[in-house]
Amino acid sequence: MPTTTEHSLLLAIVDDLAESGWSQQNHLVAQDLTRELAAECRKRAAQGGLSPASIGRGATQVVREGVRGDQIQWLERGQSAASDRYLALMDGLRQALNQGLYLGLEDYESHFALYPPGAFYQKHLDRFRDDDRRAVSVLLYLNQDWLPEHGGALRLYLKGEPEAGEDQQGERLHDIAPLGGSLVVFMSAEVPHEVLPATRERLSLAGWFRRRGARPL
Repeated sequence: MPTTTEHSLLLAIVDDLAESGWSQQNHLVAQDLTRELAAECRKRAAQGGLSPASIGRGATQVVREGVRGDQIQWLERGQSAASDRYLALMDGLRQALNQGLYLGLEDYESHFALYPPGAFYQKHLDRFRDDDRRAVSVLLYLNQDWLPEHGGALRLYLKGEPEAGEDQQGERLHDIAPLGGSLVVFMSAEVPHEVLPATRERLSLAGWFRRRGARPL
């Protein structure tokens, strides 16, 4: 069961999604859990457990480092105490989103993502064209002592009038530094985004709450 503080932050995410389609919370995930998850990600990488990420799905999946350059491994319950603790927190968020926004979210999928220096992920949406189950995207950053000169921002393309020098396609740019413990949540089908290159290794957990689709889960 979420603590009182966690519950208030979960409700803040619900309110943010209802108002603007995205939310950033820097204190929902405890720092000790963030450190444990970062250590787990590096351990998996050292053991060769992370693989180059692909784009597309099913028979059309292909690795294209010119589009995205991260290495990933999916989370499963029972793999570690830290992973289970994080997944339990995400289940609390799922319930809050269902209660507040009536989204009918049924499950959550998540993977570690390690971006080597210089790697990036071009602008994209998280929902597949032929599969509408992904409804809400969640990113948790695991990077300690991140500085502005390290780069690696998550760039959101938000609805609204662009400012001078920004995107001129009817979108407002908003960059979020991948600071350890920062949780970013947004509607999967509504917020295009990209990952900018960094000068150091960049760690995160990427996940998606899913609804029931036309195909069985």
